[in-house]
Amino acid sequence: QVRLVESGGGLVQPGGSLRLSCEVSGSDFNSGSMRWHRQAPGKQREMVALITTAGYPRYDDSVKGRFTISKDGAKNTVYLQMNNLNSDDTAVYYCNWVNWPQDYWGQGTQVTVSS
Repeated sequence: QVRLVESGGGLVQPGGSLRLSCEVSGSDFNSGSMRWHRQAPGKQREMVALITTAGYPRYDDSVKGRFTISKDGAKNTVYLQMNNLNSDDTAVYYCNWVNWPQDYWGQGTQVTVSS
């Protein structure tokens, strides 16, 4: 059974940083792409970053230059380094492992940016 467990969320002041982690078990981690999505209250879920099997990152324009996605194949873990956070980044963040047609999600971790 594939399982994704996120960690690292919390409360941070505007301008601050957080690093999210997502550990994947039960799958061939390196055979799939990893994605981070977020869902703010009253809004649709949106993808903010992905990293391909070859390690190439892609970002939504809203986070480009502030967020960095990376992965450690030896630890089956993907990270999302978030810098210069603002209130628009407040959301539940979900990691997602995709190797079509396999598509698995974590339970989400709350990120709140507030003074």
